Amino acid sequence: MKFSSKYAGVLLIIIVFGYLFIPKIINRVQREAVVDSSRSVEAKPLSYLNINGEAKKVPEFLMLNQDSLWIGESDFKNKVWVVEFFFTRCPSICPIMNKNMKRIEEQLGSQPNFGIASFSIDPNYDQPSILKAYAEVYEVENPNWHFLTGPLETVHALANQGFNIFAGINPAVAGGFEHQGYFALIDKKGYFRSRTDAYGNPVVYYSGLDDDQGNAPEVDALIEDIELLLKE
Repeated sequence: MKFSSKYAGVLLIIIVFGYLFIPKIINRVQREAVVDSSRSVEAKPLSYLNINGEAKKVPEFLMLNQDSLWIGESDFKNKVWVVEFFFTRCPSICPIMNKNMKRIEEQLGSQPNFGIASFSIDPNYDQPSILKAYAEVYEVENPNWHFLTGPLETVHALANQGFNIFAGINPAVAGGFEHQGYFALIDKKGYFRSRTDAYGNPVVYYSGLDDDQGNAPEVDALIEDIELLLKE
């Protein structure tokens, strides 16, 4: 069968289109991929959490640490620090959180102006001696990582109202307490700091948990942001 001039014209158009536009399409896709990846990069400088027009600061507290020393927010003055709420008998998320917190400490703990505050939400059991033994399990020797205990009502109020990280008693769950696996980032002046989302709003907290692949991308982001604040 002869190839008609009609089909020859169509074939010519296809060839010309491919020659002129396909390289441009490929180039655009490649450029879009670069743009998308750059959109995931954190905003600099890090955002403040503003409530009623004022940047939120860490509330006052005073609790005993694993060495039976009184520790308050003033002990973290001029330090960048990370806050978590956990308990030593937690059978679920706390071991993951503190494995990741240990990784943060291993990378940044040599910095004298970096610290960690780990508040127990089961303080009636988690007395200083228990916290000391727990810290030894994680081989914590850093004097700026404080495992803290105080009156139960005080600790839970600090979590729920002071940091807006949920903590509560629930006999129906393993361990008898439930809480969120968040890490809060605090700057040298005591202000909450974080990255922003796609709409420019502060994300406020960083997940201390692993994803389905066993990675902890928000912990990686937190380490980067701690390093930014240490330079301020």
